[in-house]
Amino acid sequence: MNESGARRRYSRRQVVAGAAAVGAGVALTGPVGRASADGGAGAGTGAGTGTGTGTGTGTGAPGAFGPLTVRPSDRRYADLARGANRRWTGTPDAVRLVGSADQVLAAVQEAVDTGRKPAVRSGGHCYEDFVTSDDVRLVIDTSFLDAVGYDPARRAFFIEPGARLGDVYRALYKGWGVTVPGGTCPTVGAGGHIVGGGYGALSRLHGLVVDHLYGIEAVVVDANGTARKVLATREENDPLRELLWAHTGAGGGSLGVVTRYWMRAPGAGGTDPAGLLPQPPSELLVSTVSWPWEGMTEAAFCTILRNYGRWCERNSAPGSPYASLFSQLKPAHRSAGSFSMTTQIDASVPDAAGLLDAFLAEVGRGAGIAHRVDDRRTIPWLHATTSWPGFTAPDTTMRFKAKSAYMRKGFPEEQLKAFYRHLARDDFSGPMSLVMISAYGGRVNAVSAGDTAVPQRDSVMKLHYVTFWQDAAGDARHLAWIREFYQDVYAASGGVPRPGDVTDGCFVNYADADLNEARWNGSGVPWHELYFKGNYRRLQAAKARWDPRDVFRHGQSVRLPGRG
Repeated sequence: MNESGARRRYSRRQVVAGAAAVGAGVALTGPVGRASADGGAGAGTGAGTGTGTGTGTGTGAPGAFGPLTVRPSDRRYADLARGANRRWTGTPDAVRLVGSADQVLAAVQEAVDTGRKPAVRSGGHCYEDFVTSDDVRLVIDTSFLDAVGYDPARRAFFIEPGARLGDVYRALYKGWGVTVPGGTCPTVGAGGHIVGGGYGALSRLHGLVVDHLYGIEAVVVDANGTARKVLATREENDPLRELLWAHTGAGGGSLGVVTRYWMRAPGAGGTDPAGLLPQPPSELLVSTVSWPWEGMTEAAFCTILRNYGRWCERNSAPGSPYASLFSQLKPAHRSAGSFSMTTQIDASVPDAAGLLDAFLAEVGRGAGIAHRVDDRRTIPWLHATTSWPGFTAPDTTMRFKAKSAYMRKGFPEEQLKAFYRHLARDDFSGPMSLVMISAYGGRVNAVSAGDTAVPQRDSVMKLHYVTFWQDAAGDARHLAWIREFYQDVYAASGGVPRPGDVTDGCFVNYADADLNEARWNGSGVPWHELYFKGNYRRLQAAKARWDPRDVFRHGQSVRLPGRG
């Protein structure tokens, strides 16, 4: 059997075992014994040996993977010490691959006992060096902790952190006909995606992933240095409810290690699993159109972006007839030759084709340059979500740098001109340098700013600036371009999208360490206010309670009170 087949068989075993354990109401364990330097309590024979055959005590469900420790002398180390962004390569003493919550517990306890800073990786899509910085000595890799299933005792679906989004969608839809409104890149790990808020192509229709978060199991460390598993839910009488709230958008690596998420839509009743999460459209009408850079004037370019922004302003209220339409306008640097716009709409809504045609016509109206239709067809939802290339991220074996912004309104004229200046520059070549402008709002905006840790609840667009390149020799050129571009677009607010009438800060899952530095952020608004606004003080209080020793920290983790 090939590796992917083995992983599929393993995941199915773990789904069954996990459902049985949770459904039976097995109690969470308290603190574990002090861990040894070579693997810790429950480490099993695989820890420290590189065999991957550990079956020691405390490893979780029978048949669970690991734990397995990979050190620098192991030929697998080069792969496991880095994530998707090839700009960053870590130098940890070890990478611990885990397959159960108990193994995570043991790894965290070991890190505390030996004074080694831990970091956690699920899908490996962290944009900055938060898992690869030089002070990280133990990486806890949760990629084999990847079960997805239904827990009848809690009337909720569970997702483990190592599950990739594509596998989450397949499991939920094939098993129960439901989904979560998560991201469009199928290789992203659920662990970091959910805790950062989680949005995607169904968010205008169903809100954010965290709007459906019912509970978490997490490993935290108390003031005495004792690691323990805790379970927090959104039930009003749950004494740990605030810990659950802190995981609805704070980003990863701040409070502990989530070992399981439970999902149930707010207000969902009954015991039929098919009614406890959103049911996606059966089919989608998908579209990709593009405009050539040849003959593209500044006026034409600005018209297209202006029209798109105005359309989003008018059609991003909850309950809009266009709620099921999600689109990304992706103006790329002129060296790409053209730029595109991808769109999907529920094929079953009345006159879906007419709605799509009206949208396309409005975006291009008055530009004087016609779009080319590259793709238009009706395809089943699961195929579109996991296989259609329209929204899939580029090759992740590359180096990249990204930035973000929320927009409350369409683009001011000075921003439009700045877009054109930098995307049309002839002193820079970057065919994979672009801005992904996503239609936003809808049900996202039906939630109050304080109900989750995500405070941006009246935006109409979300922007993802990104530049990809191959070699380290291109670092300086690409970093300079995206930084100059971003600062120019937001020149009126100190070089960043300061919260105000038009812009509303940044998205924590598109992590941007430049926001910490005055030379790139002259707004006077600190990075944490750009991400969390007024919710940051509440996150700090959760940090003080659940990670008082600051075990889980990185360049943009929530700080303890009094530390910024």
